Amino acid sequence: MIENARSLNIVASLILLVGMLYILGPLYLTLATASQSYEFLLRNGLAWYPGDQFLNNVARIFTETRIPIQMLNSLVVAFSLAIATCILSFLSAYAIVYFRIRWAGVAFALILATIMLPVDIRVITTYQVASNVFSPINALLDVTGLNGLIAGVFGAPVQLELSVLNTRFGLVAPLAAHGTGTFLFRQFFRTLPGDLFKAARMDGAGPVRFMFDILLPLSRTSFAALFVLTFLSGWTQYLWPLVASSTPDMQTAVVGLARLLPDSDGEVPDFPMIMAGAVIVSLVPLLMIALLQRYLVQGLVLSEK
Repeated sequence: MIENARSLNIVASLILLVGMLYILGPLYLTLATASQSYEFLLRNGLAWYPGDQFLNNVARIFTETRIPIQMLNSLVVAFSLAIATCILSFLSAYAIVYFRIRWAGVAFALILATIMLPVDIRVITTYQVASNVFSPINALLDVTGLNGLIAGVFGAPVQLELSVLNTRFGLVAPLAAHGTGTFLFRQFFRTLPGDLFKAARMDGAGPVRFMFDILLPLSRTSFAALFVLTFLSGWTQYLWPLVASSTPDMQTAVVGLARLLPDSDGEVPDFPMIMAGAVIVSLVPLLMIALLQRYLVQGLVLSEK
């Protein structure tokens, strides 16, 4: 007996249609608003149909705002974050899976704990460390009493200071400490044959040669998947770049878009220009997904086996 699923297909199609409208509706309003003028917005309010001022609003973004240099900052931060996360995650997962480390399980658990403690939660302590990266050393000198001895000999205690705030390194480093990539590579390495490492050693390949000649080529799809996910995360970061950067030329594009809103109460924001900026800022991650979508899907599928 063949089940008649016509009614089920109709319901599923309606659900998909509602989902498409839910996703595409805001995108259409963004494009429609970006194509109108500021005067049109003041007269008519929200734009429900496209206009002819999109190119003019885009030109204003490049001439009247700091969005271009902020997009360059976002590009540098996102690429640096993606590369650093991929390298650290690959090396940590390689050590956990293929080396006989006594406390490997504990180390992996501590790495996974970073997923539950993102920068948004520990932003205050992260800011304190970034404002002076030597603060843990200073605290250690104070606790052990070494600073008292140094002060007795030289007349003053040691107080090391180095701030990475308002620098691209300071924007990237706190975000790179995340356990998602380690978990992704560990799951992929566990899908490989267990005797692969032993066979490589029998053929004369040491740990370094095995990593570069065998494991690294097999991990290309996982690298691509993690690179895309981390790049998108770095591009859309808002809270930490807002806290860690104090000048417009060091802020990222997402923070720059928020800065386009007027500071004074009662002033109507220039939503056409803001929406045009949002469209421009969204082009880079959309292009990244379009180019690496196939590797993203393959990497996630392989890591789940």
